[in-house]
Amino acid sequence: MRHVSGAWRRTAAGAGLIGADGSPAPTIFAEMSALATATGALNLGQGFPDEDGPAEVLDAARAAIAGGRNQYPPGRGVPELLEAIAEHQRRFYGLELDPAREVLVTAGATEALAATLLALVDGPDDEVVVFEPHYDSYAACVALSGARLRTVPLRWPDFQPDLDELEAAVTDRTRIILVNDPHNPTGAVFSREALGRIVALADRHDAVIVTDEVYEHLVHRGPHVPIATLPGAAARTLTISSAGKTFRTTGWKIGWVSGPAELVDAVLAVKQFLTYVNGSPFQPAIAVGLRLPDAFFRGVSADMRRKSEILGEGLRAAGFDVSTPAGSYFTVADAAALGVSDAAEFCRALPERAGVVAIPLTAFATRERRDEYRTLVRFAACKRDEVLQDAATRLSALRS
Repeated sequence: MRHVSGAWRRTAAGAGLIGADGSPAPTIFAEMSALATATGALNLGQGFPDEDGPAEVLDAARAAIAGGRNQYPPGRGVPELLEAIAEHQRRFYGLELDPAREVLVTAGATEALAATLLALVDGPDDEVVVFEPHYDSYAACVALSGARLRTVPLRWPDFQPDLDELEAAVTDRTRIILVNDPHNPTGAVFSREALGRIVALADRHDAVIVTDEVYEHLVHRGPHVPIATLPGAAARTLTISSAGKTFRTTGWKIGWVSGPAELVDAVLAVKQFLTYVNGSPFQPAIAVGLRLPDAFFRGVSADMRRKSEILGEGLRAAGFDVSTPAGSYFTVADAAALGVSDAAEFCRALPERAGVVAIPLTAFATRERRDEYRTLVRFAACKRDEVLQDAATRLSALRS
């Protein structure tokens, strides 16, 4: 019987994929969601909405199912969605794409990211630069690709990258600079100066920029600026996004990657052996969503900003220090003012103490840097207003 290689075991253990005994390591999200179920606590841990998306999109999916669009779609995606993605990039950002060659539909943004890393990493000498704390799948996907993970810390309270640390992290070994903007888990939106430095460093060291922009329509103030729109960036940038966050359809898992044809082709070569294809009736429905009027997109941004303000006010009233998010679903709060020294233990006790579930920011950090985030907690604001107001009332018990 063949066994898991020692190299994979060491890499997976370092990324937190497996425990010391080789069994799959449970994620903090599974643990906290189980606590929410067991205690009846409000789950502000995982980033999924508790409201359905626009009726036009849901109706289009029902129509597609009723119309028989239930078998395998084309490998790159259904033509109307490919065209709608290209139209979206032109409409909002002025980016010109060939829908037949420069767009690929994936099983959510996570598959797009995994396929991209597997396609573009050449071996263990390659490095992938990410900004820390980071969405938990990043370290896992880098480990699966065999590359080395290099991180650039984002620090309380504004979570902007230090440009000198960024410059030190990017070298000739860097194959990919992975940018998540707007950022999960911190809610930061990267400054134009930071984006410009990323482009300059990628050009200097011949690296590919991969951007995760799933929260692109949830910037609280001002338009989203894709890094591909900066001078010199488009030719070396793969842009990843998805429908789940914008259209409140996280369970549909419809994502996409766009950029230069030769890079998209490389991703397709891997993706076709992962899920092959997915979500046949949901793809034309998301095409409908991407073509909704501007008022819809302004509305989802304003709605998310309002929810974040409700959550932030509740957290401050409960005694937390709060980092005001610039985008995304998330708000980071510092529990140190409440006498907390270990956010993970605090979060495990919070469902019983206050009836609310949250996630410690250490869950998004490498072991070497977890101490920098030891008192920070991430809360998700993508819930109904009344749920957020109820959470604020429950959290106020922490003051006593």
